[in-house]
Amino acid sequence: MADGSFMEWALRHDRVVVASGLLVVILLSWAYLLMGAGMMQEMGGMLMPMNMRPWTFGHVVLVFAMWAVMMVAMMLPSAAPTILLYGVIARRRGKGNALVAASSAFVFGYAVVWAAFSLAAVALQFGLERAALVSSMMETTSIAVAGTVLIAVGLCQWTPLKQACLRRCRSPLEFITEHWRPGVGGAFWMGSRHGIYCVGCCGSLMLLLFVGGVMNLAWIGGLALFVLIEKLAPAGHWISYGAGVLLVAWGVATLLGLAKWFL
Repeated sequence: MADGSFMEWALRHDRVVVASGLLVVILLSWAYLLMGAGMMQEMGGMLMPMNMRPWTFGHVVLVFAMWAVMMVAMMLPSAAPTILLYGVIARRRGKGNALVAASSAFVFGYAVVWAAFSLAAVALQFGLERAALVSSMMETTSIAVAGTVLIAVGLCQWTPLKQACLRRCRSPLEFITEHWRPGVGGAFWMGSRHGIYCVGCCGSLMLLLFVGGVMNLAWIGGLALFVLIEKLAPAGHWISYGAGVLLVAWGVATLLGLAKWFL
């Protein structure tokens, strides 16, 4: 297909281009995690965690990349409905010729917010490593910390902030009509705003990675699936409440297990 013909086809099928682009980014992000995200090494045909490394500038960049890509892999699927709906509304408002650019700006704004969250996660991981509270799989080695995190995250599920942000994430049309801004710059602003709501909704859940293991792919996949269900299922807000109860109960049971050592 000639370049001109391809561009003409892309302009006519811009929504397909946007959806395909999202899928490619999500698949590449998961592929990076499956390959170890630079934090694993192959031993005996299996990926094994590397020993703790000194926190050089290169290691900080590697850990940040791991967190940033992980957030894209976990969060972008649940944001896809809002991104695609934005494209539909932008086309109806006469922005069809710039739809791919505007949608890309929306995604970029969303990713920038989660990148900022990833920086905070890197700092937390650094602190936990310095305190010798995480293993080579980047999961906490302290029962007290694990129980406390479980209870704190469970309680967060019931807070007004969490539920307000979840409501915005579960209502793409309401979000877009309330926060609409024209142009590519407006799309970036809207994407970053949506990212802020998503961090308010799911940021506390990401702390559970330190309980199950930051590089535990089953744990990562389970959390990503829960986020997807919480945002898209018809009874997602009730699922959120129920998960909060279960997390608090799990945390209390964990701490009681710790208490037995002192009895």
